[in-house]
Amino acid sequence: MAKNRFITGYSGLRALAVIGVILYHLDPNTFVGGYLGVPIFFVLSGYLVTCQMLKAYDDHGFFDNKNFYLKRLKKLYPPLIALLWLCAAYIFVFQRNLLAKLSQIVITNLLNVYNFWQILNGQSYFERFAANESPFVHLWTMSINGQFYFLWPLVIFLLVKFSKKRENTFWILFSVSMLSALEMAIMYKTGVDLNRIYYGTDTRFFSLGLGASLAVIWPMDKLKAKIERIDANLLDISGIISLLAMIFLFFSPLMNPENAFPYYGGMLLFTIFTVLLVGIIAYPCSHWNNWLTNPLFNWIGSRSYGIYLYQFPVMIFFEDKVTNMADHVLLYHLIEICLILILSEMSYRVIEKPLGKVTWAKIKNYLDSLFDKTRESNAPRIKAVIACLIFVIGSVAILVSPTARAEDYNKSQLAQRISANQQRQSRENRTLIAKLKKSNTKGPRATKLIAQAKRSAKKHPVNKSFKKFGISQVDLQLAHQVPLTAIGDSVMAGSSNDLAKLMPKAVIDAAVSRQLSVAFGLINQYKLQKVLANNVLIALGTNGPFPMSDLDHLMTEIGPKRQVFWVNTHVPNKPWQNQVNKTLQTAAKRYHNLTVINWYNHAQAHSNWFYEDQTHPTPVGSKYYSAFIVKTIVEHAKF
Repeated sequence: MAKNRFITGYSGLRALAVIGVILYHLDPNTFVGGYLGVPIFFVLSGYLVTCQMLKAYDDHGFFDNKNFYLKRLKKLYPPLIALLWLCAAYIFVFQRNLLAKLSQIVITNLLNVYNFWQILNGQSYFERFAANESPFVHLWTMSINGQFYFLWPLVIFLLVKFSKKRENTFWILFSVSMLSALEMAIMYKTGVDLNRIYYGTDTRFFSLGLGASLAVIWPMDKLKAKIERIDANLLDISGIISLLAMIFLFFSPLMNPENAFPYYGGMLLFTIFTVLLVGIIAYPCSHWNNWLTNPLFNWIGSRSYGIYLYQFPVMIFFEDKVTNMADHVLLYHLIEICLILILSEMSYRVIEKPLGKVTWAKIKNYLDSLFDKTRESNAPRIKAVIACLIFVIGSVAILVSPTARAEDYNKSQLAQRISANQQRQSRENRTLIAKLKKSNTKGPRATKLIAQAKRSAKKHPVNKSFKKFGISQVDLQLAHQVPLTAIGDSVMAGSSNDLAKLMPKAVIDAAVSRQLSVAFGLINQYKLQKVLANNVLIALGTNGPFPMSDLDHLMTEIGPKRQVFWVNTHVPNKPWQNQVNKTLQTAAKRYHNLTVINWYNHAQAHSNWFYEDQTHPTPVGSKYYSAFIVKTIVEHAKF
């Protein structure tokens, strides 16, 4: 009975976890904490495996390590190997830009050390934007699970032998788990690379460890079948509180992985609520097992491994082949989900289920049946030929991978230009900020500046080369007088040199991979220094959408007396382009001091202004970008 309860109740929890992870990848802004599905998997692994081992020691005095490892191999490796070779074959035929390092990825996944490989080989911002995002990035969790399964029989053996009492075992596991969470916080505080924190086995162990700790004090084979009604109600209420807390964290902006909170205890807090819910589901008198049991959850839960494996490859490969993701977001996401579910169902029926119970005798019988001339159906033979073809092409891809030349996107023209611009702008900003701190005088009125600009346009023209990019000499003259604080992402960073040339009084703070949340601290910093200009330029939205509440927060920080300019996004291959631009349109109607600079509309018909990603302007596109922004600012600026 206990086994049936485990299958139904925890299949539902797995279903919630895998749904969360998929939704996070589809829309990381709305489902900001969807990546927290991973701790759910870890807690379940820690709890169920430890329950199984401790029960064996209680019943028999030993644990059958050989049988455990064999079952793990049969369950985990066939689907993983199938995914790796299928993706390798696809890459070889359709997407050879991902061929470099493929052999390393396959080998490290087979050895369950891929998370360490990712720490050392984390993809840069430029690689992700150059349609070069890895379809294997999510497999780090499989490696941590594999390491856990490999080492845990030895750990439990030592604990059973030397700790004697379960109370001691619990405190050892609990203490190590807390040290893991503390290590994550300390590493984040000291500025350790985020890949090291996020993918590290030691920094993520607390989810596995707390699940194992629960198994020590709350083993599901020893839970009472009958308890007082009031206690049963208390369990149900505690389960509701735990689930609601998990859902809150799932949607909370606090859990944005770009923020500090997840690493300072946010992930630990979510794990604790997960542990509570796992324990409550296990209790026979709780109603949570039934509440999480339904045909849909049972189906998703039983296919959760395949769904998790195929989600990222499907999204990466599919979105690489569509030309305008932003215009058909819902349709394309529905197609992706359907493909993921179809592939996971095929994996479950063709690979997971039959190979999970495979024996040498079954393999021999299968091979004999393929060469049995009396067999009328050719379906098994066709399947075998397809599998062999995938294996051969995938193997060729893996073998030639070391010879494939990996393009270093960090040394691309765009990356080098951004790096040079940032170094130059950092120096110029320091000088400009020092001058602004000393200067308290107000400039001349706008009418006088316009008159001066008209005279200077004839006698002393500036930046004459920019006139062909759609800006007048009068506007170029006025741009020299505009006090401005600009905050942006990589698109602005690539053009910051041109913007600074056109607006020498502008403090330009732009960097790669920025999202809107970064702007809050920067605006506050400039306000504290008393150098936040009366004109503020924001160019954020390339790297993800943001809720209206965040925009409202930023406008409040800037204040109603300053004029705000916001450059909308041109990122057609990302699903959030239209969402960001619609949010800005709505905001422009709400705030009298907000002007949206419609770069999307201005650049839409000029694909030649952009690099291949259709997001970052080329050197020529940068001049069109800068001229268009400056022209709009001059029309509405406060001088």
